Amino acid sequence: MAQGFRTNSLGTVGDGGPGRARGWRGIPPVYGLLPLRVFLGVTFLYAGIDKLTTHGFLDSSGPGSIGEMMHGVRDSAAIPALVDLALKSPTGFGMAIALGELAVGIGTLFGVFGRVAAAGGAVISLSLWLTVSWQSTPYYYGNDLAYLMAWLPLVLVGSPVLSFDSLRSGSGRGWRRRAL
Repeated sequence: MAQGFRTNSLGTVGDGGPGRARGWRGIPPVYGLLPLRVFLGVTFLYAGIDKLTTHGFLDSSGPGSIGEMMHGVRDSAAIPALVDLALKSPTGFGMAIALGELAVGIGTLFGVFGRVAAAGGAVISLSLWLTVSWQSTPYYYGNDLAYLMAWLPLVLVGSPVLSFDSLRSGSGRGWRRRAL
């Protein structure tokens, strides 16, 4: 816990000294992205595992399959050509999405190539919004647009603290001394 300690912009912890910010106000704003990183990382990791382990999801046709879902959204998609591309090989497309979600989830959660992982998450969310969620009315009922917007801060900032990226860069921010 950071109570009574000051965390400077480099992520190190100190007592703050007289007249300096203490407690929660002393924590750098970049730590505010940690809950978002954990949420998106766990969610995409779970989504990938769920797709790979759900019986029948990777089938070309049948109840609950990726093929049936793609046929169902084809006419209401913003870009039907994306759905047509997925329908050429529904099993391959489903596997690519599942493995992409796993890679994005792991990369985001552990901060391994954080910006690349976040960009991958944004691309997945954008493609799902333009195909599967496009028919949601009003637009804010579709969750993929919200996920797309949630990825953008991580695309801009990456994983600067408590991540393998920070260790690889040599800064080690958030690892040498505990800030939370």
